[in-house]
Amino acid sequence: MAEKDGTKRAGVEAVRNKTRVEKKPDEKLKSGVKKEVPSESPYHRFHDAEEMGLFRSRLLSWYDRTKRELPWRALAATEEDVNTRTYGVWVSEVMLQQTQVATVIDYYNRWMKKWPTVQKLAAASLEEVNQMWSGLGYYSRGRRLHEGAQKVVRDLSGEMPKSAEKLLKQLPGVGRYTAGAVSSIAQGQVTGVVDGNVTRVLCRVRAIGADSSSAHVTDTLWKLADALVDPDRPGDFNQAVMELGATVCAPKNPQCAQCPVHTHCHAYSKVRLHQDRGARRLLGPSGDLAPDGSVPDIENCTSASTCNLCLLEDWDSELGVQNFPRKPVKKAPRVERTLVCVLQRQCDGETQYLLTQRPSKGLLAGMWELPSLLLEEGMSAKKKHRDMLSAEVQRIVGTAPDLQYIGEVVHIFSHIHQTYVVYSTSVCESVEGQREEKICWLNQSALQEAAISTGVKKIMKLYYETNSVLQDTKNKKRKQIPQAGKDKKAKRAGSAANGGPKQLSLSHYFTTKSS
Repeated sequence: MAEKDGTKRAGVEAVRNKTRVEKKPDEKLKSGVKKEVPSESPYHRFHDAEEMGLFRSRLLSWYDRTKRELPWRALAATEEDVNTRTYGVWVSEVMLQQTQVATVIDYYNRWMKKWPTVQKLAAASLEEVNQMWSGLGYYSRGRRLHEGAQKVVRDLSGEMPKSAEKLLKQLPGVGRYTAGAVSSIAQGQVTGVVDGNVTRVLCRVRAIGADSSSAHVTDTLWKLADALVDPDRPGDFNQAVMELGATVCAPKNPQCAQCPVHTHCHAYSKVRLHQDRGARRLLGPSGDLAPDGSVPDIENCTSASTCNLCLLEDWDSELGVQNFPRKPVKKAPRVERTLVCVLQRQCDGETQYLLTQRPSKGLLAGMWELPSLLLEEGMSAKKKHRDMLSAEVQRIVGTAPDLQYIGEVVHIFSHIHQTYVVYSTSVCESVEGQREEKICWLNQSALQEAAISTGVKKIMKLYYETNSVLQDTKNKKRKQIPQAGKDKKAKRAGSAANGGPKQLSLSHYFTTKSS
């Protein structure tokens, strides 16, 4: 029976796929009449204005009661100058791209304290911007904010664009979502927004199960968002939908019982109905009948075989509302291995570390990093590693180093699985090498303030931990020396007898200071 059922499902799926493939928009019959195109069923839209009105009012009432107090929301609500308000919301939206709210708050507060207006940001240097952005990730965002501010001051007389259309057209790095969010929140423009949270909410509310990244689903979601946005409170409504997706309608473990609009949610209704059917089956054959003896009406899309918004896969009862949206399989990040050298010297009684500046374009553009060299795929011999990195360091500082292997550090970018193979060495002096990049020597305090990436911070953490272990080993050996010998060594070591200088932890060392 299981094999027969499986064959039947496969046959239905084959028919569905065949229907989807054959009915192309531009394909015509011999008579010249276009074939019928798979359409979007009304099931996936809101039924009428009354239903949309109830959805808006319930969502906004929930938002007013439970919304998180966030600095950019406070600015949008209290700042009277529309130019400053637009600038502040723009900064927040760029920072929030693929970054958690909790992480952004401190960065946003420091940023707005240092550059409270678009004119202040335009006057800053890219080095200052990279330094302020250090650790936030996706560093091109900070650069584009800086470029956008300079364009506003240079080409737009310091006036931020006053609509989603102008924001999209006139500011670098601003896409459809950012333009809609900024214009609705800061300027009150009646326009919808679609980000990851909104996509999840709308896909569940309207049971949209097709690939959420596909063009036709994306277009449908934007149409839904534009139709649904509250005309009187567009900014609050858009933030409410995003807030719902971030706190209640989460990717995993959604809290449907706490959702203010679950009565409008097709995914929620579908879960309840499947549960009811399961319960009726347990009661026996008569359990599948409604009280009046008829077959119960299971809410679903009546044209699922041709609808291009429905689930392609079978319903998974264990997923529940998490059947929506179905996401495509992510492309695996490419794997890279990079040789890195922590190069230090002693200058005026303090330790300094060498940093080189990355090119002005590409990954981590303009950021400072440790001397490094990308390994070719398949190269694994440590002897070759030492020779290659030694030659690279000599090219930069003009001195052949004696490299010591430290270990490996893994750092994941959005599209790169990076492994840093870390070595360290010291040089007595640096001479002019054959180099194109800028270099600088920074002491501990200056390194803390530099525009360095999280990957560099991880490397330095490994380096400090390794040095700390070596220092502990030396201290243990000292304790094994007879007392008389220890007393003599204590006099020569000075403060070492009292434990010596303590290594700062990474959290303390790389704490960004308030400006």
